[in-house]
Amino acid sequence: MTIPRIPVRQSSTANRDKMNSMVRLGVVGLGNMGSGHVAQMSKVQRCELTAVCDIDEAKLAKYPQFKQFGDSREMIRSGDIDAVLIAVPHYDHTTIAIDAFENGVHVLTEKPVAVHKADAQRMIDAHAKTNLVFGAMFNQRTDPHYQEIRRVVRSGELGEIQRTNWIITNWFRTATYYASGGWRATWRGEGGGVLLNQCPHNLDLFQWICGMPSRVRAYCGWGKYHDIEVEDEVTAYLEYPNGATGVFVTTTGEAPGTNRLEIVGDRGKLVYEDGKILFTRTNQSVREVLETSPESFASVPTSVTEIEVDGYGGQHVEMVQNFVDAILDGKPLLAPAPEGIHSVELANAMLFSAWTDRTIDIPLDAAAYEAALKEHIATSRYEKKAVVAAEVDLSKSWA
Repeated sequence: MTIPRIPVRQSSTANRDKMNSMVRLGVVGLGNMGSGHVAQMSKVQRCELTAVCDIDEAKLAKYPQFKQFGDSREMIRSGDIDAVLIAVPHYDHTTIAIDAFENGVHVLTEKPVAVHKADAQRMIDAHAKTNLVFGAMFNQRTDPHYQEIRRVVRSGELGEIQRTNWIITNWFRTATYYASGGWRATWRGEGGGVLLNQCPHNLDLFQWICGMPSRVRAYCGWGKYHDIEVEDEVTAYLEYPNGATGVFVTTTGEAPGTNRLEIVGDRGKLVYEDGKILFTRTNQSVREVLETSPESFASVPTSVTEIEVDGYGGQHVEMVQNFVDAILDGKPLLAPAPEGIHSVELANAMLFSAWTDRTIDIPLDAAAYEAALKEHIATSRYEKKAVVAAEVDLSKSWA
């Protein structure tokens, strides 16, 4: 017999949302990202920021106009919010989200959804017991450049994918950035470096557009450019189920950096760089020419088109607005948080490959990775030398 699942407080929350046509939002975590979200919240329609939460009283004191909490559990149970935006250090995403689900509160979480695949799955399992909205802050999905690239790939216009390549090395970060929080760039506090902090966006977009690879082999530089214990340089080789291959290169220690996404298929090549999408179309199937041409050095006729798009999307504000619209109107989420497990899995697989010096199959063994991460935490002797305050402008940074 199947026992129906009844989410705690969900019916009353849903009814209140419909009656008031307003989502009462609480932000937990008032660091770089949380304070940035608070500053932009007035741009979101039908959303009232009613509460803020942080363990630092000095940060709370900056927002006397909102109800203040020093503990996320108290805010979630207060009755003052319908939804929570989680912008705390990565490990706490899991515990806060699960607590919110168990108390009938909708969740929008910053990236990464979780530090590792096992924790992401725990969040997904907790959410599955409810009818609540669970979104992820993958704001780059609002960018029409990536939306159009995905459309071309998924529509079949590019043909079957043969090769992918993303060089994303314009994530330059200084020593001051890494010193801006005691949790940053440590296995215990952040669970990784560039893959867990900056590249969740790129990894999400990569799989959103091209799908998940089946095997990963990666090489990482551990504190190659900075005084940190985690990765600040990564070169990864990907193999896809259809035999296609890919390369993913990133770092926070290179300037000037490159951001070039290249996807090659049987019917052409897409290149996105410097704000432009170029689609080099082949006039016929490359495989067909390869297999049937009587010429030894045949060429494949092509035509080049620039795919024009307008702007870079609504970014963080659009993501919050979409979250609110999903709660009030049932609008589909741009980034359902359960999809966030894919970027987490890719990051984990790259780190696991570098740790073990071997190729990692996907699906990743989540338990094995979690155990390896705990071992790195337990054996770490790294000590952060200084912590300084820093702020981030959400209009100028993905992370």
